[in-house]
Amino acid sequence: MPKIPPLKAKKIIKVFLKEGFYVHHQAGSHVHLRHLSKKHLRVTIPRHDKFELPPFIVNSILTQSEITKEQFLKLFKK
Repeated sequence: MPKIPPLKAKKIIKVFLKEGFYVHHQAGSHVHLRHLSKKHLRVTIPRHDKFELPPFIVNSILTQSEITKEQFLKLFKK
């Protein structure tokens, strides 16, 4: 199973936008995304631009979005 490296929130958001999510709103430093067709999917991403998000937070975000690590890394590298 591939390991997720620490990533900037901005790059994670770009990947989710490619996957069919859109920015619903932002509350402070947290961006709330929803999926266009799968209305039950809601993802919250902490956007602290000075820091990279550690792998355990990225894994939690992937769990919320129902995207596997392999799918995410494939989209991330495009």
